[in-house]
Amino acid sequence: MPIVAPRWETLACDDAAAAVLADALSVSPVVARLLCQRGLGDPEVANRFLNPSLDHLHDPMRLADMGPAVERILGAIARRERIAIHGDYDVDGVTSTVILRRALELLGADVVHFIPERLRDGYGLQPASVERLHAEGVVLIVSVDCGIRGADAALRARELGVDLIITDHHEPDAALPQAVAVINPKRSDCTYPDKYLAGVGVALKLVQALCRRMGRESWLAGFIKLAAIGTLADVVPLVGENRVIAKVGLDLLSRGPHKVGLRALLDVCGLSGKTIDSYHIGFMLAPRVNAAGRMSTPDLAARLLLANDEGMAAEARALAQQLDGENVRRQEEEAEILAAAKKIVQNDPEVGARSVLVVAGEGWHRGVIGIVASKLVDSFHRPAIVLSIEDGVAHGSCRSIPHFDMLAALEECAPFFIRFGGHKQAAGLTMDAARVREFRLAVNERADLMLGPEQLMPRLRIDSDLGFRGITSDVAAGVCSLAPFGAGNPRPVFAARRVEVVDGPRKLKERHLKMALRQDGRVFRAIAWRAAEKHDQIVGSRSAIDVAFSLEQNQFNGETYVELTLADLRPAEP
Repeated sequence: MPIVAPRWETLACDDAAAAVLADALSVSPVVARLLCQRGLGDPEVANRFLNPSLDHLHDPMRLADMGPAVERILGAIARRERIAIHGDYDVDGVTSTVILRRALELLGADVVHFIPERLRDGYGLQPASVERLHAEGVVLIVSVDCGIRGADAALRARELGVDLIITDHHEPDAALPQAVAVINPKRSDCTYPDKYLAGVGVALKLVQALCRRMGRESWLAGFIKLAAIGTLADVVPLVGENRVIAKVGLDLLSRGPHKVGLRALLDVCGLSGKTIDSYHIGFMLAPRVNAAGRMSTPDLAARLLLANDEGMAAEARALAQQLDGENVRRQEEEAEILAAAKKIVQNDPEVGARSVLVVAGEGWHRGVIGIVASKLVDSFHRPAIVLSIEDGVAHGSCRSIPHFDMLAALEECAPFFIRFGGHKQAAGLTMDAARVREFRLAVNERADLMLGPEQLMPRLRIDSDLGFRGITSDVAAGVCSLAPFGAGNPRPVFAARRVEVVDGPRKLKERHLKMALRQDGRVFRAIAWRAAEKHDQIVGSRSAIDVAFSLEQNQFNGETYVELTLADLRPAEP
């Protein structure tokens, strides 16, 4: 299966509306255009987007069941009942666990936490975990980032006399689990205005409600840094409250100071003293936190982030270094499985010729198959399901493309599964390994009704053309003011036509390309990540190429300069 070059698609914009917005906010026409394209043409709305603050967070009591949850937790604290926070093993789940446990400790609770181990305990809230916590004297369980499909666990809790509060952001079933409270903005009967909070965002709303009730609203800022890490790592839309959490949290992460555990994590990532952005979270910090849950035990990450006593500095450094080592091991496992999965896709027509790529391998490490699925989607622009087979059971991670609702497809194939759940774009499943081929046929029958060549064509979103004469330090700074970038607020991509390569391209680590580009007498340095295979094509067209790029502001010797990061490049159109 060849890797298809993306089709460039330039977004439309109401130029008159952009001009009005530029005048109203005193921003450059380029920035005004970007705001309008993101549906932020109203000056007041755009100003809130550019200048988010904690004051912009909604009243947490607008979430369904928040009132009963707050009352039950405060009652447990008053009566010294043991509370357990039940988390999840990814970054979202770990940060959710840490901020809620820390908040309850500050309020005087007798609180412990439990995060299931991926290979031993499986995913989500399970009856066995409820039984384990009950045996440890827990009277109240509060789930974070899980539990919305835990009807069996909720029933077991009721049988044991354990009260359960569920906080989650995954898609619910038609019937909610029976619990004291179920807090999830995606509940059909919940009128909360922000439906796409991360799990840590929902946990933060519970913390906000508790702090407000106890007159401790000043505490909220202390939880935003970890909430930003979980929000950015979970790739939720960075608009509304998610943007507030991410933007304010990144600012606080960059400024410091930090508790000893977070400081040790930033140190091992090489981020101490740096201005931290969404790239640093997504590609440096989050992978190390995730590595704990993927390769060993997520409690390593939870213990590190809970460390707040300076006397724990040596222990925190050791934990951070252990996470770093687990991340290296994760990278090695991932590379091996990805190579094997790509080989199956490219050599087996039963897999590679279909709309949904369903690949399976015996003994593939379950901690990395989700990353492998994401990279298959990136490479082939098809939904991907990667299955690890162990003892006759297939454990799968699913990732999708915008035109395909993965969770809906799994729901139509529900008889195949032991369990499944997730989102439209990312999900998980467990099934009998003997039925993998049958499942591959079934899910593709459904996909073929929705996905044709047009939907499977990769597209590169171009915000607008931007010639090199239009690239100034003010424009670059204005573009950066829209950060953090991610889902719902993609990094702006511009196009420049008929550009000349005046230096390079030079290969970096045999994977990337570095070069200097000139247009209209102006020269910019540029880098193209993972584009080494285009080296010869660029050399052959160096006098005239079209480039799609984003703007980066970098510093050297105290001076700020603009550099281009190339999203794609191709021989110039006539």
